[in-house]
Amino acid sequence: MDSISPAPQPRQVKAAFMGSFAVAIILIMAVFATAIYLVEASVRDRDLAERSAAVAKLFAVKLDKDSNLMRAVVRAMTGNAAIAEAFRKADRDGLERYGRDLFETLRTDHRITHLYFTGPDRINLYRFHSPAAHGDEITRATMLQAHSRKQPVHGLELGPLGTLTLRLVMPWRHQDRYLGYVEIGEEIEHLIDEVRNTLAVDLLVLVDKRYLEPEQWQRGQTMMQRQGDWQRFASHVALAQTTGQLPAAFDDAVLARLVSGGTVELRDRGRSLHMATVPLADAGGHHIGELAIMRDITALESTFNRTMAAVAFLSLAVAAGVLGIFYVALNRVEHDYRRQHDLEHQLLRLNTEHQRILQLEKLSALGTMVGGIAHQLNNPLVGVVNMAQLAARESDNPAQTRKLLGEIRQAGEDCRTFVRRMLEFSKVSCFDARPTPMAPLIDETVLLFRQAEPRHLPVKVSLPDTPAVLNVDPILIRHALFNLLLNAAQATPDSSPIEIALQRASDPARGTPGWELAVTDHGRGIEPGVLDKIFVPFFTTRSDGTGLGLPVVQHVALVHDGQVTASSQPGLGTRFALWLPEKSMEPT
Repeated sequence: MDSISPAPQPRQVKAAFMGSFAVAIILIMAVFATAIYLVEASVRDRDLAERSAAVAKLFAVKLDKDSNLMRAVVRAMTGNAAIAEAFRKADRDGLERYGRDLFETLRTDHRITHLYFTGPDRINLYRFHSPAAHGDEITRATMLQAHSRKQPVHGLELGPLGTLTLRLVMPWRHQDRYLGYVEIGEEIEHLIDEVRNTLAVDLLVLVDKRYLEPEQWQRGQTMMQRQGDWQRFASHVALAQTTGQLPAAFDDAVLARLVSGGTVELRDRGRSLHMATVPLADAGGHHIGELAIMRDITALESTFNRTMAAVAFLSLAVAAGVLGIFYVALNRVEHDYRRQHDLEHQLLRLNTEHQRILQLEKLSALGTMVGGIAHQLNNPLVGVVNMAQLAARESDNPAQTRKLLGEIRQAGEDCRTFVRRMLEFSKVSCFDARPTPMAPLIDETVLLFRQAEPRHLPVKVSLPDTPAVLNVDPILIRHALFNLLLNAAQATPDSSPIEIALQRASDPARGTPGWELAVTDHGRGIEPGVLDKIFVPFFTTRSDGTGLGLPVVQHVALVHDGQVTASSQPGLGTRFALWLPEKSMEPT
């Protein structure tokens, strides 16, 4: 008789399996955390890019709005006969007398800081904000364009004293001849304040130093009672800002990255700031600087960190639960294995070939059962990881995050329930039936299938107009439907849709009223010789199959006093129909 070496102790097998499984879970969670961080960074960059585009658009809209307001003011002014006569006569005293009150009102109510009257030769006649300065030729882009086009022109102009002003130049035509030009302007500080209040971002106007002289800029700072820092940046100087103090870490290196089109995250006095820039052009189309955008993402980071902590805690809890369930399951498996191991040695000692073959078949069945357990638990675990990733992407949406976390918890509860029932096989027919709405159950199962199936095959669901509520065990029905969807996916080599239909139907054998839950695919189909064996436990045509999926579906149908049928045409597809009786609902 052949000698038989003793089998490894069950405790050693369990320890090796649990250690490997724990390492795999740790690696999955590490990859998951890294992926979530990268996704979150990408979402933040995309959100900042969208806000930057919104800032540029809103800034342009506000420039146009204020330009239209100034245009209306100038048109009203051209209707003032006294001002028109003083302008026609080049009467500076008359312009002061008839226009001063209007200018003061515009400055007080509408922030108008500049009002010029300029002759048709572009020689300035009168400046209301600086009456002593006159007689100089106006060569700004807005004036040159209005002079050449003979029509109103507006745009941003950078003054020599470091003021960035929105100017409107309008030719004044009176009695078929041009009197000259009226120029009206406002500094843009209030515009960036309005943009900040609307979009909840701080703004900083940075102008290239090539367009300014340090001495004149300093004169402008003194005149406007500001304390700017010419030396802070090598290439740019700040003209206006909505924040009281710039971040200390905002230096030349950061500015260079921003100007090149990148984004930067900074820490400043306990805050997290995300920065970007949009180009700033004057009325002549020259790129004169940048409009820097600073978004405070402290609250967003805090929310993300709390969400990640919750997801990580829940994932650890689910992983610990799964490990515990597997530990208990392996205890039972080892116990059964030890008994089978002893029986094998007894049979081998009898030296009968028939008993040796019988023992090997039992051991093979046991191994297949373990594979089936792993197969049933692996798919919900994949769904758990995928839905956790979706939860992290929706960190700004607490309602959606809570919904996805509920789905994760539901998948974990399903795994625990399934393993418990596999361990208590003798009691598996005792199911927990309760009134169950079928539409939400089908939707939840389809969602879990889409997370577990890598090709993301389309699923078409057809439901009755009246919601169906059946007295069933939702866990068992969900497992049965999930197995049918997986079989349909495995039989579909292309991207053909899988169809689910719930409709009223009578039992073809007994005529009992009930409901039919059908899953149809358009795949390879099943050969007639194989179709007769598909519900035999452990029978499978796939090398990696377990042969437990369809027997589980049949068992679920039987414990519900129902049945499952299959019809197939090779090359055209397969239809599985799970028929369930319609039973009266008992009050809860």
